[in-house]
Amino acid sequence: MKFTKMQGIGNDYVYINCFTEKLPQDLPALSVRLSDRHFAIGSDGIILIGPSDRADFSMRIYNADGSQAQMCGNGIRCVGKYVYDKGMIDKTTITVETLGGIKTLELFEKNSQIEKVKVNMGTPILDPVNIPVVVDTENFIDQPVLVAGQTWHVTAVNVGNPHAVTFVDDVDSLDLASIGPLFENHHLFPERINTEFVQVIDDRHLKMRVWERGSNETMACGTGATATLVAGVLTGRCQRSAIVSLRGGDLEIDWDESTNSLYMTGPAAISFEGEINL
Repeated sequence: MKFTKMQGIGNDYVYINCFTEKLPQDLPALSVRLSDRHFAIGSDGIILIGPSDRADFSMRIYNADGSQAQMCGNGIRCVGKYVYDKGMIDKTTITVETLGGIKTLELFEKNSQIEKVKVNMGTPILDPVNIPVVVDTENFIDQPVLVAGQTWHVTAVNVGNPHAVTFVDDVDSLDLASIGPLFENHHLFPERINTEFVQVIDDRHLKMRVWERGSNETMACGTGATATLVAGVLTGRCQRSAIVSLRGGDLEIDWDESTNSLYMTGPAAISFEGEINL
């Protein structure tokens, strides 16, 4: 099977062209196998690029543990680069169908290749039923949650994936390997949760680390960066446009007040390509 390893600010996936490649039936097992960083290609999961009767392309995402994700902001930017650079499409505004809805991408070309992609991430979901969060309230903004014997103030938002955002004084000092799984599997979040730990640099610059359900700590998370801006605005910590700095690099996040739409802009890159025996 031929594959392309790609990354968006360090959030790396194995990309498979389902127009040309025949896949085994057990896709979760395939993701677990290919994602192994010691015995296989190594990644945060796999992304399958295929046809859609509702958009230009479809993408399916499986995390490193085999679980399926609804959306991936860094991953979808790489899909845009993949289909353009490989001549599968010749326009710079495209649509991609995901389990989190149809997303519109604006592709920025340099030297006949895509260097940067802007994604319309849609509108934020704050209704706990649709995030989901097990509470009987209209929203879950800056609410106390007890984890590891400590009270954290958490804002829950769904932007294609469910996220819990908490603001801290120093993200670098956190032991995410210990804290992350406790958030991910907390009883408040019946479908597990992605958790963002965020430090405010100023009202236009946020610094973030992320624990992703199914993938542990990753270098970056596009939907997480988007959720972080929403939480920052809702709690009065940042403006509606800001840079979110992650371990792998920076993303530009904008929340358009007139349309309530969220936009994420960042790079996409090919790491290497190859072929593996299944």
